[in-house]
Amino acid sequence: IVFHPGEQVLISRLYRTDFKRSIADVFRIQVISNSDVRSPIITLGSTSFFHVRVNNLYVVAVTKTNANAALVFEYCYRLISIAKSYFGKVDEEAVKNNFVLIYELIDVEINDFGYPQNSEIDTLKSYITTESIMSSAYAAEESSKITSQATGATSWRRGDVKYKKNEAFVDVVETVNLSMSAKGTVLRADVDGHIQMRAYLSGTPECKFGLNDKLVIDKNERGVGDAVELDDCRFHQCVRLTEFDASRTISFIPPDGEFELMRYRCTSNVKLPLRIIPTVTEIGTTQVSYTVTVKGNFGVKLSATNVVLKIPTPLNTTTVDCKVANGKAKYVPAENVVVWKIPRIQGGQECTFTATAELTSTTLRQVWARPPIDVDFQVLMFTASGLIVRFLKVFEKSNYHSIKWVRYLTKASGSYQIRVSFGFLIGF
Repeated sequence: IVFHPGEQVLISRLYRTDFKRSIADVFRIQVISNSDVRSPIITLGSTSFFHVRVNNLYVVAVTKTNANAALVFEYCYRLISIAKSYFGKVDEEAVKNNFVLIYELIDVEINDFGYPQNSEIDTLKSYITTESIMSSAYAAEESSKITSQATGATSWRRGDVKYKKNEAFVDVVETVNLSMSAKGTVLRADVDGHIQMRAYLSGTPECKFGLNDKLVIDKNERGVGDAVELDDCRFHQCVRLTEFDASRTISFIPPDGEFELMRYRCTSNVKLPLRIIPTVTEIGTTQVSYTVTVKGNFGVKLSATNVVLKIPTPLNTTTVDCKVANGKAKYVPAENVVVWKIPRIQGGQECTFTATAELTSTTLRQVWARPPIDVDFQVLMFTASGLIVRFLKVFEKSNYHSIKWVRYLTKASGSYQIRVSFGFLIGF
């Protein structure tokens, strides 16, 4: 459903029989006419309204099921992006001028059951060729720019971009996957990384981006000292690949705004940010004793934040007596885990958790799967792969001064797991 400021429905499409068109009146009264409503999700009875506001319009998705909110909002924003790509600015005039096109797009994007199935702009444009009508203001301002951009050498960037303050932000973000055996052997350790860039630079600047001197991608060159070994990497279309192959320098004219410059994967010489040393002992059939030590495996000037360990307990656990000097630990019966939260761990610092779990007596010994300890964390200014940005240079014909910022972030991917070895004590 698309509303305009006069609370009139401009576009409406129903996919389920449990809705009537009068459902729009509920949103109009409860949300648009109610200035106190600020949440993008409103649930009234069994009906949920997800809305996004763009210019003077409301784009609303309605459901009576337990829908994935992230998916719903992703589609709403995709719909807005697709509309912009077809007829420029999304406003009341543009929607009224393109009713037929919008309904055609919606019918292709969403199947008969209301599930998004195709929202890629390039794919849609290949077989929906209905001529769009741009709003008069947008058409006059942008038509010449679009033509020159599409036919130019850099189709991803206009040449008339201007900023008062020229800045470039680079984020090297890595997620670490770890699986460690009960004996402390690393079964799997790999890094998925990407370099995200936000370029707020005037004109058509030439950027040069240098990584480690010892950066190895060719498998024939593996094993070269302390070199950073990447298994594979993928670049944005703006990057000149021949120059990277020759000198490992990434040279490019960046798109305006935010984009992903590079994505890579590393499975060799992975530096593990946190070292976990667990000792778990089953005392008879009524108790389990825990000692878990966490150590920051990085420089003393760095720190891991939002560290969370989920330490498993047997299914027949009744209570857990936890003792920690750092952070807080709490037994969560519904998940059969103890959650230990540590706000911050400095490099080289050790934090220890001790606990005793009391178990209910059973006539038959219950088989416990002994799941691994799950760890979550973030470490700023640290890369597990060892990838480092050596320099970032910006060249532009007007020779303006630019400010560059580089940040590193390493975090767990949801699969940072340490299996636990168990000891046994008979009696006390």
